[in-house]
Amino acid sequence: MEKQVEQLKGKLIVSCQALPHEPLHSSFIMGRMARAAAEGGAYGIRANTKEDIAEIKQNVELPIIGIVKRDYDDSKIYITPTMKEIEELREVKPEIIAVDATNAIRPGNITLDEFYRNIREKYPKQLLMADCSTVEEALHADELGFDFIGTTLVGYTEQSKNDRIEENDFEIIRRILEGIKHPVIAEGNINTPEKARRVIELGCYSVVVGSIITRPQLITKSFTEALKKAE
Repeated sequence: MEKQVEQLKGKLIVSCQALPHEPLHSSFIMGRMARAAAEGGAYGIRANTKEDIAEIKQNVELPIIGIVKRDYDDSKIYITPTMKEIEELREVKPEIIAVDATNAIRPGNITLDEFYRNIREKYPKQLLMADCSTVEEALHADELGFDFIGTTLVGYTEQSKNDRIEENDFEIIRRILEGIKHPVIAEGNINTPEKARRVIELGCYSVVVGSIITRPQLITKSFTEALKKAE
């Protein structure tokens, strides 16, 4: 494992993303967001699209988890769904590439197992992260050989829609940690410093925090909704 990635152990990774419909959508802004995260002590960045990653690399010298979010008509998967997105990311060389590792079929009727083999055959040294939504998916991704197992999609898929990552003192994370051999990166609805510290205490390798740091529209909304309750 690369030295930079080893430095992520026990540390914070900040997700710097803004989709086309969001007010901060801009590679320039994401580059500055990453710089702000680095100044705050982040040890890594998670970013979407080769354009944003290229700009972020101009602003910080931190390991990057790279993804490409793209919708396809024949699949529910949108996080790095095909080899096309893998090739785009390889152009900017993120240290880790994350892919949807749920049980859904990928575009072109490709299974996760096939997709994983295709990536490994072409890029055997590329570090890969599995974005999972259930314990079973995490166990399967671990068996396949993903370098990192992420809890990114807990609560965001049909099979996990009733799950909350923080419920019962992060029970899902604890169950995953008990059953796999690869490092776990906690991600998804970890929206306080206390929760971030707790997942590291439980044994996660790193923790990714996004919206509560980098999406001001959502941060603002949490305040305005709290004030409505006082009316």
